[in-house]
Parts: sequence; structure tokens; C-alpha cells
Amino acid sequence: MVAFAQPTAVTMAAGFIVVAAGEFIRFWGVAYAGSLTRVTSSVGAPEVIVAGPFARVRNPLYVGNLFTYVGIGIMSNALFPWLVIIAAVWFSFQYYQIVMLEESFLEKEFGSVYFEFKRNVPRFIPRLSAYVNPIQSKQLANWKEAIHSERRTFQALGFVLVILIVLWYVR
Repeated sequence: MVAFAQPTAVTMAAGFIVVAAGEFIRFWGVAYAGSLTRVTSSVGAPEVIVAGPFARVRNPLYVGNLFTYVGIGIMSNALFPWLVIIAAVWFSFQYYQIVMLEESFLEKEFGSVYFEFKRNVPRFIPRLSAYVNPIQSKQLANWKEAIHSERRTFQALGFVLVILIVLWYVR
């Protein structure tokens, strides 16, 4: 996206709104899920998270990531809309594969608790009203841990945004 970037004031503003929405969704999810579920080696989770954004969509971090990727594509205006479409399709495919592994683990690990959650909360398209479950009162957001956990994400986003701003200014 950087190599073919043709940012304009409109694409920068519109894309930034989408990026901000994506990172908000992701950050909100991390505040509830914590850093224990965010590993790159194997699938794992200490419990089924049903509070916060998880009461509306089962995979808010992936939804947030997808918004962020699309937003950066809009900001860059690189081969628009084709590069954005290709990136969205690729990441959707990739996340679908990951989610299948995660769901298999959660079904085996948490059984009926996860099956009830799965029946009531969609995988990727958020529901308008929040799913209500008694265990939500025990699952609280930890914003301090979320800030610490998302530090590298914030740095990466900042780096990409600076590059796009420089390209916009130069071009």
C-alpha cells in the first residue's frame, strides 16, 4: 500500500475514521480478553469471555483488525478499491481459518458454556443488542493491561500513519 500510495485529504480523513473505529473495537476487546488470549503459538483461553464487545460479536479483535486494514487501505488510496478488496478478502480468509481452530478448542475446553455463547453471539457481524449472561458481571475491562498489551499495535499504527502523512504531504 505504501509503494502505490496516492493519499488525498478525503482518503486520509475517511480512512482514519475507519482505522480509529477498528482500533477502538480491538482495544475494547483486549481490555476484556486480556493478554492471555493473544498468543501466537497455540490456541488458549482461561475462560469464555462474554462481556464488553464479546457480548455483540465473538471475534472483536479480528473485526477490529479488518477495519484497521481496510482503513489504512482507504487512507493510502493505493490501487483503490482493488487493493483494499484483495486485503479484506485475504484477511477474512485468514481469520476464518484461525477462528475455526479457536472455536474447536473452545468447544472442547468449555463445552456447553461456549455452545450457548456461540448460539447467541455471531462470529463476525455484530448483533445490535448485547447478549446477556450472568457471568458478565465478573468479567470487567482492564484498561491498564489493554494499554500495555496494545503498545506494539499503537506503535505500528503510528509508524504507518506517519508514513502515509509524509507521502500525502510530499505528493
